[in-house]
Amino acid sequence: MSTKAHAQAVIEGILAGKLLETFDTYYADDVVMSENQTAERVGKAVNREYEIQFLSSIQEFHGAQVGRVIVDGDHAAIEWSLDITFKDGNRVSMQQATVQTWKDGKIIREDFYHG
Repeated sequence: MSTKAHAQAVIEGILAGKLLETFDTYYADDVVMSENQTAERVGKAVNREYEIQFLSSIQEFHGAQVGRVIVDGDHAAIEWSLDITFKDGNRVSMQQATVQTWKDGKIIREDFYHG
């Protein structure tokens, strides 16, 4: 599969509500992830735990939309709009961009940009 096809599979998995299953399939064991290029998290186990904590903070997921998807070689950039109510009652409509680096069908780096 091409990087474009892999990135699309990740998008479809997330939109289908299969975040952890998608993570398990498409992220490398040594993946590096960060939020706004700070506090890098290294390794699949550490990043999976971060995703579990994020999911456990959600009361209701109202939906997501994907904007532009740009693929260039082993890199993909995806615009997301998310609508979430957290367990503290705070409903957030957030926009973020993710920039992924792929190798051998797995994400080896993913940076999230949001404000």
